[in-house]
Amino acid sequence: MSEANNSDDNILDPWEIPLDGSFNVAQPQLFQQDAQWGYFERLRSEAPIHLCEESEFGPYWSVTKYKDIMSVDTNHQVFSSEGGITIGDQDEDFQLPMFIAMDPPKHDDQRRVVSPVVAPMNLAKLESTIRTRAAGLLDALPVGEEIDWVDNISIELTTQMLATLFDFPFEDRRKLTRWSDVATASPETGLIESEEQRREELIECLTVFTEIFKDRQKNPGENDLITMLAHGESTRDLLDRPMEYLGNLILLIVGGNDTTRNSISGGVLALNENPDQYRKLKENPRLIPNMVPEIIRWQTPLAHMRRRAIEDIELGGQQIKAGDKVVMWYVSGNRDGEAIESPNDFIIDRAKPRQHLSFGFGIHRCMGNRLGEMQLKIVWEEILKRFETVEVVGEPSRVYSTFVKGYTHLPVVLHPKK
Repeated sequence: MSEANNSDDNILDPWEIPLDGSFNVAQPQLFQQDAQWGYFERLRSEAPIHLCEESEFGPYWSVTKYKDIMSVDTNHQVFSSEGGITIGDQDEDFQLPMFIAMDPPKHDDQRRVVSPVVAPMNLAKLESTIRTRAAGLLDALPVGEEIDWVDNISIELTTQMLATLFDFPFEDRRKLTRWSDVATASPETGLIESEEQRREELIECLTVFTEIFKDRQKNPGENDLITMLAHGESTRDLLDRPMEYLGNLILLIVGGNDTTRNSISGGVLALNENPDQYRKLKENPRLIPNMVPEIIRWQTPLAHMRRRAIEDIELGGQQIKAGDKVVMWYVSGNRDGEAIESPNDFIIDRAKPRQHLSFGFGIHRCMGNRLGEMQLKIVWEEILKRFETVEVVGEPSRVYSTFVKGYTHLPVVLHPKK
């Protein structure tokens, strides 16, 4: 991580900045410093539908309140996903179509092909695998000495799960992690040096998965994603559209990796920052199923989704024009006090824990939400069997991104059960 990105010298007090077209919350350094909260509080309070005219991503509308985000997310007829779901536009020379960035009917056809991988029957089959792996990873950790929770548990557990979903060579599973990170990184992070490097590494991903696709055409697997794509009516010809194949691969890799791994890390951090809730959890482990969606709300592992208006429309008293970029800030909606009681408090026995925006709504609602919840539930069940506490012993390092809201490093010490 470059030193420039770790400096908060350029972060201004959001309450002292004029609330005009230059007010810009889409600054990666804000999220890396966890300094975005005041910006969103100001927008929710004074300009819940706000047009930023000057940003590195061009002009965009911020939608920051729960009810307005729901209005956009559930109206795909006006707010289109076509062309991309993040605030930044794709490189014109390296377009990656993916079904989450498509409108019906093509979106529906392609999503339908892969959705059986997270059907209830298949999740039931995966549960014992996840538990065995989580137990093995936790048992292998040293007790009483500092380790990086992100690398040892959050990344490793979710990467193992991804390898299973793709039936990817298990010994090469960290390639999946790398491709996920490269797909969402910017050159400023130091993770990649240039856009050219990103393209080269993602083309490597395509090359590897092209061979897997060809193999699954001849030798179908059981309930793995590539077999489903290779034999799905709307996706069996994806090799004729390689960039679309790569786009869908990246969608499935990032969706299955970033969200769960950052919630696993975020849960440890939230419980350490709220020791009363940690005590409550240890006294009553039956709260885990209720705590899991609260962790996902609290963390909001993907900070936003973007749409583009395809016709003029009024939203919250503002006139949005056809072609305008509209950004739904899930991270802000999840802290909206008009929709969620005590939204800035982490409460593991919250009355309505699933009342959050982290999975989105409408036709693009996260396909793997139940799988992510199941992984979090299992890992916390296994943690409580073994450890008195997972103690955070230093500041977390956060991702430099306006999209992925997560962690690159979280130092912890494990304390065994007494």
